[in-house]
Amino acid sequence: MKHLDNQLSIFRDLLQTEVKISEDKVDSIASTIATEIENIKDTLKSEILLASPVPLETRLEELSCFQTMMDTINKIRPRPEIVRSQVMTQNYVCFVYLKDTLFEVLRKKSETGSITKKCAKYLLNNPVRAFRNPIAHGNWKYKDDFSGLEFWAHKDNSESDIMTKYQ
Repeated sequence: MKHLDNQLSIFRDLLQTEVKISEDKVDSIASTIATEIENIKDTLKSEILLASPVPLETRLEELSCFQTMMDTINKIRPRPEIVRSQVMTQNYVCFVYLKDTLFEVLRKKSETGSITKKCAKYLLNNPVRAFRNPIAHGNWKYKDDFSGLEFWAHKDNSESDIMTKYQ
């Protein structure tokens, strides 16, 4: 988990201000979540199994393959078409693939006030929700100069016909 703790360290300020993670926990957030999940793993496992017909082992295998791909790609000289594919895959895996089968379960079953519950809530609510839905429904594109993404989402949870553009 130390590797993941280190990867998340660049989000230290956001984790403290937006997710409300205390300063003493922010540098070991992945390790803390792993410990919290270990303490409720039996409940979580049964809930995750109920949330999806895809076996848990298959999901873990896919996530492991995804991490291997990311590590491999990050070692080569960046090429625009590879980076674009990487961004698309990363956004799908991180925000869509895990939503119903993991984030929703963690939000429901984690202890109130736990780091796991705080992170799950953050990943399920706006502004992350407003980003995830366009990724899931194809309502996004690269900016003309490829410096970022433009995406369209319904404000709040409404399903009105009008979508708001974000950058």
